[in-house]
Amino acid sequence: MERHGNDPPPNPARGTANLRPPMVEPPRRRFLDSRRRPGILAIGGFAAAIAIGTVLLMLPVSSAGAVAATWVEALFTATSAVCVTGLIVVDTPTFWSPFGHGVILALIQLGGLGILATASLLGLLISRRMGLHTRLVAAAETRTIDLGDVRTAVVGVLAVSALVEGVVAVVVTARFMTTYGEPFGRAAWLGVFHGVSAFNNAGFALFSDNLIGFVADPWICLPITLAVIVGGVGFPVINELRHRLRRPSRWSLHTKITLTMTGLLVAIGTALVTVAEWGNPSTLGPLDVPGKLLAGFVQGVMPRTAGFNSVDIAQMNSGTWFGTDILMFIGGGSAGTAGGIKVTTVAVIVMVMVSELRGDPDVTIFDRRVLAFGQRQAVSVALLGFIVVALGTLTLELTTTLSLGESLYEVISAFSLVGLSTGITAQLQPWQQVLLVALMFIGRLGPVTFASTLALRPRERAIHYPVSLPIMG
Repeated sequence: MERHGNDPPPNPARGTANLRPPMVEPPRRRFLDSRRRPGILAIGGFAAAIAIGTVLLMLPVSSAGAVAATWVEALFTATSAVCVTGLIVVDTPTFWSPFGHGVILALIQLGGLGILATASLLGLLISRRMGLHTRLVAAAETRTIDLGDVRTAVVGVLAVSALVEGVVAVVVTARFMTTYGEPFGRAAWLGVFHGVSAFNNAGFALFSDNLIGFVADPWICLPITLAVIVGGVGFPVINELRHRLRRPSRWSLHTKITLTMTGLLVAIGTALVTVAEWGNPSTLGPLDVPGKLLAGFVQGVMPRTAGFNSVDIAQMNSGTWFGTDILMFIGGGSAGTAGGIKVTTVAVIVMVMVSELRGDPDVTIFDRRVLAFGQRQAVSVALLGFIVVALGTLTLELTTTLSLGESLYEVISAFSLVGLSTGITAQLQPWQQVLLVALMFIGRLGPVTFASTLALRPRERAIHYPVSLPIMG
């Protein structure tokens, strides 16, 4: 009898009657099996949510006027909401009806929690039990390591989201009632909508000028900004702080990097906007000193993929735009509601450079050595992000009359899920808006996740080629 692969030889004592032919799985099937590749389910989950949102927003009941949304307007808005970006092609408070606002809010919440984490949670609530397949899928979304912790992590995601969104909703609701004279129903809706939008880093607002009308109001701007920071650090960091807040020495390397980089980038962003726009008569110029400091802090945080703006982005200096481009491209923490290439990616790349300059063969951060695999992953994420942004910017430059600064700002904002804009989004051609839709979709899933899902699973090489090294620099 012919032997196949590593099958053991037949035992003559047992005869051949009970021998079964070997089960040979087609190679491609293994690679494309979605149960082994949760990333495929992520793409399908987000695509399905966007498709459903697009259909709902195209319904006449979703529009405030007599004309329903076009498919491009509905697709763009649904993608921006599910991908928690905040870019818009129509005015959110006036174009959409209360039903449309409800659809947008639901899409933001689903996108922020993660389609896969939400599905796992629903399965837990219904059956009180998670199968291995569901737990694997949830682990891919929440970035947990131990499968036994996935159930707790998914429930924790919902609990933290509800807590932060609830606190912001209460504060904002009280402010609108006591200061702006809004009735309770309207004030509560404003509080809930902006609380959900803030924690999920979505940037959608129910005011045509976003938060510009509240630029000097700390009771509106600060709760929203703090919720943006909390949502942007990522769920693993939040979960670890819940259990080890007073024991920083026991924090994981991921938490230490994320918190350090977050504090550093918030400080840099605040200083950048405050100094660069201090005397600009169209942004911070007319405000008093406390108002300038508040607006500088708020607008320094928002490039971490939030999308709210308390000053007119279009009137900012070109230097502020460029600095904001860098902050947007970096983004926030992993496994959270923020976008960008993530702060951990930047930290690893910087330390790779520092180690190389020192001649140190190991890359260490906070007395921990970063494996070569992690270094390659960081470089791959950054490089793929750069390529996507470069191609998107080049496309807009060749097909529009926009300046390089405007094109770059718009593309990075879409790819990094920020939602800030110089005001050109609605002026783009429909196919150019679809291009931004693609950038948001890629940015939400992550360049490496998106590319690796479509590629074959890595395998061990049977042959290794001779070692060589080209001249660098």
